[in-house]
Amino acid sequence: MLVVLLDWKIYNLTGTGQNPCYTNLAVLKEEVKKMDPFKILKFSHMTEKSVGLIDRENKIVFIVDRKANKKQIKEAFEKTFEVKVEKVNTEITFHGEKKAIIKLRPEFKARDIAVKLGMV
Repeated sequence: MLVVLLDWKIYNLTGTGQNPCYTNLAVLKEEVKKMDPFKILKFSHMTEKSVGLIDRENKIVFIVDRKANKKQIKEAFEKTFEVKVEKVNTEITFHGEKKAIIKLRPEFKARDIAVKLGMV
């Protein structure tokens, strides 16, 4: 089944008949709000660059659920690791995954979290 999101409507394009089924985006946003923090944060991203960010800039990189927004990522990270987040940057990788670069407040160290996760 192919579902396309255009403007404020969802069109179901299965088969030859194009019968649109209208759904409000507010309903979809409510589903995302109810997401579990463990479903938002998928796994830590380990590359040479992301490991370097841990020490240099007190940032840690995670692959997250594509539907999650910055506020939800921040809340999930704070709840999971019991730290305070200063800022969240996101990008979509060429693999179609959402990558979140999470900057921690100065009183918390990204290195401590990386050691818990076994990254460093």
